[in-house]
Amino acid sequence: SMHGGQETTLMNMLTPFLHHGMVIVGVPYTVPQLNKTQSGGTPYGASHVVGGNDAGIDADEHEVAVAQGRRLASIALALHKNPHKH
Repeated sequence: SMHGGQETTLMNMLTPFLHHGMVIVGVPYTVPQLNKTQSGGTPYGASHVVGGNDAGIDADEHEVAVAQGRRLASIALALHKNPHKH
């Protein structure tokens, strides 16, 4: 359900990721769909709330996920291009 723990789940996943030296990539509020989505998507990561009549992700959730993927690719490319700076 909405507000049923998806953000807490994403936040709790961060600790082991950081222990392994992983880079965390969130979704900034410059992505306007974060303020529009009604069934998922948070600054902590793309998400979707599944209910009884789930029709799949909506356009806003899709764009949040795409924006997060673009951000991840951009950061990975920057790290790859500058291997001695990280």
